[in-house]
Amino acid sequence: MKQRIITAAIFGAIFLPIIIYGGMPVVILAYAMASIALYEVLKMRKLKLFSVPGLISLLLLWVILLPKHLQDVLDVLRYSKIEFVLLAVLIFLTYTVATKNGFTFDDVAFSILATLYVGIGFYFFIETRESGLVYIFYSLFIIWATDSGAYFIGRAMGKNKLWPEISPNKTIEGSIGGVVCALIVAVLFILFTNINATFWQLAIITIVLSVFGQIGDLVESALKRHYDVKDSGNIMPGHGGILDRFDSLLFVWPLLHYFYLV
Repeated sequence: MKQRIITAAIFGAIFLPIIIYGGMPVVILAYAMASIALYEVLKMRKLKLFSVPGLISLLLLWVILLPKHLQDVLDVLRYSKIEFVLLAVLIFLTYTVATKNGFTFDDVAFSILATLYVGIGFYFFIETRESGLVYIFYSLFIIWATDSGAYFIGRAMGKNKLWPEISPNKTIEGSIGGVVCALIVAVLFILFTNINATFWQLAIITIVLSVFGQIGDLVESALKRHYDVKDSGNIMPGHGGILDRFDSLLFVWPLLHYFYLV
């Protein structure tokens, strides 16, 4: 517990000033965290980041992460992000032939999906901060509330397993408790911030985001269980890797935009 608190304090001292300041430091932070998260995902499948397919994945990730206000670079090249994804797929498939299936079709699918999984989530982290500091704090606080509520209420009242094949310690009672705690946070944001939503709009959005935040956590748990990995990495002692800390938010940040909240 002591290690977790120390790590959280150090990471918070770096992360929070950057997101408060905004602008290019946020973009740089997103690129750094996304690159580490991609490394963590590829490592689960024993794919190296510093290899031909790893570098293709990394370059594609950096293209996906380009925020709207910096997409003039793509306009000069006259290609869209989708066209870069297609190009990466073609290069990957060519590489399967060049390696005589040393790098397989399954590896291609994994690499593309891993890059999209990480890239889309952190792209919307940048765009959420561009929309306003309140929305970043809203997303962070509802996930923290969901995680804390699910943990403490699950320990106090949990009897029915939520999804034991994926995450044996999670309970239905804890999951519901997490949603309730997230709703409390939503009420506070309505009362004390200028967030652009009515009470009922934010309540519904918060319920959906809390549920999908928990799904995001289960998705990463399923991935780790499939590849027999305890933590995605060790860059944050006591907490695991970047993916371990941001798995829920990789689902939440895109959904904020799909709901037109930001």
